[in-house]
Amino acid sequence: MAKYWDGRRIRLRGIEPGDEAAHFRVNQEDDISRFQWVMYPPVSRAATRKWSEEAAVARLEGFPLSNHEFTAQMETLADGVLVGSIATHHADPRAGVFSYGLHVEEEFRGHGYASEAICLILRYYFQELRYQKCNVEVMAINVPSQKLHEALGFQLEGRRRRVVYTHGEHSDMIEYGITIEEFRDLHPDYWRRE
Repeated sequence: MAKYWDGRRIRLRGIEPGDEAAHFRVNQEDDISRFQWVMYPPVSRAATRKWSEEAAVARLEGFPLSNHEFTAQMETLADGVLVGSIATHHADPRAGVFSYGLHVEEEFRGHGYASEAICLILRYYFQELRYQKCNVEVMAINVPSQKLHEALGFQLEGRRRRVVYTHGEHSDMIEYGITIEEFRDLHPDYWRRE
């Protein structure tokens, strides 16, 4: 039997101190910065190393009772190569709603890693933490992310016009959502029945 955090191609794992090189490379990618709320100034290797070391030893205080937000690394099952990360946020256990953001490094895109990471996170929140819905915001300029979420069965729920400013332009924010029932019906391979 596969381990809980293993998919078919990737596994999700915690941040390790040695991950700073990959995170430093990600900080240099224009499209990663553009698809966030703000483009940050350059970050030093030392600051990235300090962040990864602190993140690697940070305890999930009160988890799972209070703070359901965390970051997981995506690494390939075959050879343990770090290909990206996914971070959950805006987790509201009372309403049972959460969000996430993710990235896959450019050379690893198009292999299904993002889809698999999303399904592993959705399964965990829906089956282990009793959440009932996931909301995702995607910038209108990020067409690949729109296509990814639509292919996974996320429903278009709204569009907020001109709420993000990047690359000298304002961009709309597109809002998607998927419920526990939609996930279970669309992704039965990820729904654990044991």
